[in-house]
Amino acid sequence: MNYEQIKKILDSLDDPVQKLEYVMEVGKSLPTPPAGVQCSEIVGCTSFVQICRDGNKFYGTADSELVRGILTIILSIVDGKTSDEIRELDLFTAFADLKINIGAARLNGVNSMIRFLKNL
Repeated sequence: MNYEQIKKILDSLDDPVQKLEYVMEVGKSLPTPPAGVQCSEIVGCTSFVQICRDGNKFYGTADSELVRGILTIILSIVDGKTSDEIRELDLFTAFADLKINIGAARLNGVNSMIRFLKNL
């Protein structure tokens, strides 16, 4: 599922709890990193999060259902893009446009994931 599809569904949901449930459902589609792919732990996340990259293909892991969903959404924006293309994206606004109420601690984690991707 790509970012636009995810955004369209989230935009159709008015209930904040339903949005969070949908984000957790999206996280179930996060592909498992293949053996040998380079992974980096994301510092600044309350949960354990890794972003993995094989060329322009991104994978990840997280120990929380909600964070797995958040990671899936963020990776859906950058998957298939080069480092230069990612740097040109406004990932902060793209995530904020989803209007997901995740709280300050989780938002710090989102910012850490985005900073990591911007610095590839």
